[in-house]
Amino acid sequence: MLLSTLLLQAASGVALGKIGATIGAGLVAIGAGLGIGKIGASAMESMARQPEIAGNIRTNMLIIAALIEGVAMFAVIICFIAVV
Repeated sequence: MLLSTLLLQAASGVALGKIGATIGAGLVAIGAGLGIGKIGASAMESMARQPEIAGNIRTNMLIIAALIEGVAMFAVIICFIAVV
């Protein structure tokens, strides 16, 4: 199905680079969402196991989530630059 969509877009005059950039931006968004979800789940589990260090875990979780968001934003911007 993806191949037929790509061929249809290529036949209509849309450059394959634009299609690749939009697919890349979508994959980046999905990857960032999965990564932050995994971090949140692991943090909740570790806080349940050791509630006395929940503050440290929460701080580390927020820092890591911010780093993932930064990398994802950078990748999406690179994909948008490729479209132009």
